[in-house]
Amino acid sequence: MTQAQPASAPPRLYSQTDHDDRGNFHYDGDLYRPGEALPALCARIENHLHSLIGDTRFTSRGERYSGGRKVTVELLDSPVDLTDESERRAFTIMVRDEIERFGFTRSNFYQDYLQCAFHSDVQIGKAYWSALAARRGKANKVEPLVSLAAFKRRIKPGDRLKLVAAPDGHRAIGTTRSIKAVRSGDLIFEGNVYLDFPRAAGFACDGRLVRIANGNEHEPDRHLLYEWIPAEQ
Repeated sequence: MTQAQPASAPPRLYSQTDHDDRGNFHYDGDLYRPGEALPALCARIENHLHSLIGDTRFTSRGERYSGGRKVTVELLDSPVDLTDESERRAFTIMVRDEIERFGFTRSNFYQDYLQCAFHSDVQIGKAYWSALAARRGKANKVEPLVSLAAFKRRIKPGDRLKLVAAPDGHRAIGTTRSIKAVRSGDLIFEGNVYLDFPRAAGFACDGRLVRIANGNEHEPDRHLLYEWIPAEQ
């Protein structure tokens, strides 16, 4: 009789790996590929996360700097409510464990030594908080009739934005500011006050009102609501 083979053991995870008594830390990810380029690495990580965690959207980006390479994974949407700090911490550790499977780490905290395939960072993006707020029910809803890309093309220097709603205690409510410049990632008001554009999911404009989501774990529905006042022709 042929004996059944035991199921393969699950991969050892980064968070389950301990330092030895000399301070050495040694971790080898089972999905590591030597010499892999950053774009390919980020794509593999992103696809892996999407296949592993259903109904959840991530984006990833890689960068090089003097200390090596870094991979940042940002959560864009998930049905999981991460407003609780312990839930958020557990989710972040779980995602980082999956990212670290694509690399390796050698370190010793006594000798201030570290070598790794890449540094990793897990972020809960503003887009996630905006999506969570939408599921709960947004305040100051605005019909998304003008896309963010179209808004960037249409708004121009000389137009004004009046802040009509903002988080409690915001000192600029009721203030109208003229726009000095419009750039790809933000616009600049007179007086060099900057307003960052959100991701497309956090933006809504009906041609008159502009809603910019900037939620966080404390206030998922945090946002700025402006009245768009075009310059006189």
